[in-house]
Amino acid sequence: MPQITAIFWDLGGVLLSNAWDHAQRAQAVARFQLDEIEFRDRHDMLVSSFERGKITLDDYLDRTVFYRPRPFSREAFRDFMFPLSQPKSDALEFARALSKTGKRLMGTINNESRELNQYRIETFNLREIFSLFVSSCFVGMRKPEEGIYQLALMLTQVRPENSCFVDDRDLNLETARRLGMNTIRMENVTQLRQELQRLGVTT
Repeated sequence: MPQITAIFWDLGGVLLSNAWDHAQRAQAVARFQLDEIEFRDRHDMLVSSFERGKITLDDYLDRTVFYRPRPFSREAFRDFMFPLSQPKSDALEFARALSKTGKRLMGTINNESRELNQYRIETFNLREIFSLFVSSCFVGMRKPEEGIYQLALMLTQVRPENSCFVDDRDLNLETARRLGMNTIRMENVTQLRQELQRLGVTT
């Protein structure tokens, strides 16, 4: 069995709630009484640029929400967006325990916009867990593109067979497996711990 020397983690859906996924957007649509179809169409046209760091959060809001007058402020909308991020406490503490052993490199491979990603890194003290953040907003690529996984491996100089990638979405895992990485589809912490143990990873 190859020795696992690096574990790469998705954030949203694994260690935290999603940052700005369909569920969070639906809450915003309801809270601010936006036109659901119009907002969705505008979001879909911008999400790739938003998550690749090509446009700022203000640019995104200008084009999806504040392209016409609103009875609420930009600050009110931003203040609603950020706290939607919540920890999956048991998974986060498990990742923290793995990191504290110092036995393996811990990094992320995740799709998030810059402002939300930085908020989540700071709010949940993710720098204490991870030494590398391969976030789409920093590297200009998104999962499931092969390039973002290849970059993570090149930056860390880890062979695919010596790495493990944890995500909650099959398509993202398929690309990693195609490159030779070990993968785990996150369901719950007990299952994750068991699958990591089968790869020789324990706390």
